[in-house]
Amino acid sequence: MISKRTKYGLKALSYLAKQERNKPVLIATMAESESISLKFLESILLDLKKQGFLGSKKGKGGGYYLLKPANEITLAAVIRVLEGPIAWLPCVSLNYYEKCTDCVSEEECSVHQMMVEVRDSILDVVENKTVQDL
Repeated sequence: MISKRTKYGLKALSYLAKQERNKPVLIATMAESESISLKFLESILLDLKKQGFLGSKKGKGGGYYLLKPANEITLAAVIRVLEGPIAWLPCVSLNYYEKCTDCVSEEECSVHQMMVEVRDSILDVVENKTVQDL
């Protein structure tokens, strides 16, 4: 299950994707439209800006806007920034791998191979879907 932070980040990016290209949108406008707490949305948008998904403009006519076209921002990239690993177990994560301390070996683990299949299925979707698809 993804967190509300990730869900709201995806909703905000989708909202921005529907706006005129490079036209800044006020956080308050997005928060109201998407029913997201203003403070919570501010935090999410700052993280997305730090990671290069968003730009911002201060002052009159300011706000946030997408730095890349929506069809170039994969859901996998956004999820990794806001959520962390996409894999359900650390021993099957491609980017955040950690050996499980309770397993003798991954080859003998009754759960490992199934979780690899789950990870691959999820990745097949989120790496091939973009913010535009939302």
